[in-house]
Amino acid sequence: MAFESLSEKLSAVFKRLKSKGKLSESDVREGMREVRLALLEADVNYKVAKDFTAKVTERAIGAEVMESLTPAQMVIKIVNEELTSLMGGGEVRLNRPSTPPAVILLCGLQGSGKTTQAGKLAYHLREKGNRPLLVACDVYRPAAIDQLKVVGEKGGVPVFEMGTQNPVKIAEAAVAHAKDYGNNYVLIDTAGRLQIDEKLMNELKNIKESVHPTDILLVVDAMTGQEAVNVAKAFDNLLDITGVILTKLDGDARGGAALSVRAVTGKPIKFVGTGEKLADLEVFHPDRMASRILGMGDVLTLIENAQKTVDEKAAKETARKMLHEGLDLNDLLEQLRQMKKMGPMKNVLSKVPGMAQQLNGVEIDDRQIDRTEAIILSMTPAERAKPELVNPSRKRRIAAGSGRKIEDVNRLLKGYVQMQKMMKQFKKKGIWKRFPGMRIPH
Repeated sequence: MAFESLSEKLSAVFKRLKSKGKLSESDVREGMREVRLALLEADVNYKVAKDFTAKVTERAIGAEVMESLTPAQMVIKIVNEELTSLMGGGEVRLNRPSTPPAVILLCGLQGSGKTTQAGKLAYHLREKGNRPLLVACDVYRPAAIDQLKVVGEKGGVPVFEMGTQNPVKIAEAAVAHAKDYGNNYVLIDTAGRLQIDEKLMNELKNIKESVHPTDILLVVDAMTGQEAVNVAKAFDNLLDITGVILTKLDGDARGGAALSVRAVTGKPIKFVGTGEKLADLEVFHPDRMASRILGMGDVLTLIENAQKTVDEKAAKETARKMLHEGLDLNDLLEQLRQMKKMGPMKNVLSKVPGMAQQLNGVEIDDRQIDRTEAIILSMTPAERAKPELVNPSRKRRIAAGSGRKIEDVNRLLKGYVQMQKMMKQFKKKGIWKRFPGMRIPH
């Protein structure tokens, strides 16, 4: 997960500051020196890291902090504010013309994931009630058009293509097609190169001059670190990009690109890719990212992801059963499947406030959910509805059928019993009545 190492180092710095009680100027300067080193290790641009810590130090050695009853907390607050400012301050939306369609030109180097991100962005827009159109203008890379068609089909988005004709002509025809058929967004997937070259840039310039895009989004790979910032600067100088899509932020990238792009280019990160599924594209919120980096979680994004993936009707039915009838293993199976839709568990848990520090160095095996699912699926419908029916001989059959050990079956059943006891306690004490949203009718 990006920023994991940076979060760990910053947490250690703040822990030392908190242990001191009152802070001296030298304490603050020493702490900021460690913060600067942590930023550099995270592959943040040197000048960006230096300017950032200078700003924090200047604010942190002021009277407001030094005379505060909780100076360390004030320093953390300042770091949070400056991190948010460094990454742009707030969400920057896509530009919308007075007359549709909005034309989005996607560009980037080969291998940055441009075609995939075009599909993700189209899917994101479609989910918001728009009618996007994908345009295949990468006429050089083998199977690029077919790849875009596959991505478009998965996302339920039409793809406009004219084979290997001139990309400028294809873009012009696509915009005309969108006007005729009511598509309010046109997403142009352009050719990439292994490196920036004159031919690539001239083609992009010609498309830009021909269709006048409302947004020029550069797709950059977070895994390339500082090189991502250099690529962004080069493309911006030649095309005047309006924003960046940063991919692979779910990987082990050190995250420096996310902290440096805005400061170096002056152009905002508009979206971040957080996984391989079509839904794994998030609007970039600098304040939420700063909160994640500082280990404070990101509840808003967690809620938004849950709303996108969880079946609301099924969730209400589960809540009703939980309060009035009790849950069986069929319900547990459904909950496991809903959890899997939200992505890797470590990513999900890292958005919970306070969990980031707890997860440092902890390996979470997502295959455990699959194993539990296999055990439940190896039971008969009667056994899932009434787990108390599972006797020793049935346990042996279930273990053999799921490829697990009897101990694994016992562990699942024990956990189920504990869950039932907890639900009874909740019901007995009327705890759920304190939460209006949990008052499910009979």
